[in-house]
Formats: sequence, C-alpha cells, structure tokens
Amino acid sequence: VQLQASGGGLVQTGGSLRLSCAASGSISSISDMGWYRQASGKQRELVASITSGGSTNYADFVKGRFTISRDNAKKTVYLEMNSLKPEDTAVYYCNADIRVLFRRNIYWGQGTLVTVSS
Repeated sequence: VQLQASGGGLVQTGGSLRLSCAASGSISSISDMGWYRQASGKQRELVASITSGGSTNYADFVKGRFTISRDNAKKTVYLEMNSLKPEDTAVYYCNADIRVLFRRNIYWGQGTLVTVSS
C-alpha cells in the first residue's frame, strides 16, 4: 500500500493550492483519511480529516479557509487551501486508515512542501 501526495509549492499570501493524495496497492477498504502538517521545529498537527461517509473535521486554524474532500472510487483525498498565510508554511502529510484483507493500519504519504511567502 502506498500514499502519494502532490500539489505543494510556493504561493503568495492570500493565494490558493490544492493538495491531492492517492492510495494504491491491494486495498480492501479505506476508512478515515486526513491531512497533517509539520512546520520547521514544530510537532506534526492535524489539519483536517474526513470519514468514508464524508463527515469532516477541521483544526480551528484552517476553518473557513481549507476544505477536505475525497473521491472513494479514486481512493484519493484532497485539500483545497484558500487564503493562505505565511504560518501555513509546512510539509503537509496525508494519512489513511486502510484495511488490507483482515488487517488495518494507518499509512502515511511522503509529504509535500507548501511555502507561503509574505
């Protein structure tokens, strides 16, 4: 099983980016999917998560600016980021709760760097 994240880059304050994370491999089912971020010198923190049914949860610092969504057929989770601020600069990681046959594990993507210039 592999999670491949993409979509990071350099953007100016107030700009937008869309991150994608696609799961691949011998997957039986995917439950929750989410995005975390880790800024330099800081701990990794939850940005947003989404259940298989589409229920979402957001960190307070992104509410109203970021939107998480998923395409279950494509096994892909997205993070639409608007009104970006310099403090959003971080490496963004996706994760997913994936079942392979009778075993469930949390898998992580490799991270994609988002840099917001002031």
